[in-house]
Amino acid sequence: QLKLDTDRFFVRGRNKGKILSAPKNLPVRPTTDMAKEGIFNIIENYLEWDSSTALDLFCGTGNISFEMASRGCSEVTSVDSHLNCIKYTNKIASELNYHEIHTKVSDAIIFLKRNKRLWDFIFADPPYDFDNYNELIDHIPEKLKKNGVFILEHGGQHDFNECKNFDSTRRYGSVRITIFRSKPNVTSA
Repeated sequence: QLKLDTDRFFVRGRNKGKILSAPKNLPVRPTTDMAKEGIFNIIENYLEWDSSTALDLFCGTGNISFEMASRGCSEVTSVDSHLNCIKYTNKIASELNYHEIHTKVSDAIIFLKRNKRLWDFIFADPPYDFDNYNELIDHIPEKLKKNGVFILEHGGQHDFNECKNFDSTRRYGSVRITIFRSKPNVTSA
């Protein structure tokens, strides 16, 4: 897995401009600041942070979780299979007084299968060599609240426009984000 030692900063919210430096030894590829800004511009068209719950799968350094908390998200669940990533996320969340962030060491798909909760927003940033995209995407719709949003970060070699609940794909340099939206419940008359 690719390892980067890059600083990340908060784009908006109560910690706007604060820089975070992730340890070099974490097995992560952090979301670029350009992609992160694009992701949050998209999400804010759909959600009000102070009344939303979010799930950050493959949270890595917690970069996206921290940004959501900084913007006022009422509850963030951060999941990663690497204990050191969760330890780092917990450390920074404590330093920044982000009591709304709750962490879990787990495989993302196992977490989705075992958890009965629903979220307004789900973000997933698996390793680009992840070989289980379809199973991940299949489990997400049942975990979204009505009108919920799922954003998947991935490399350019993947195309998900034929998947259920596909909305659109955006490009930020070499990063792609694909947006899926749960459909509102419609009853027939």
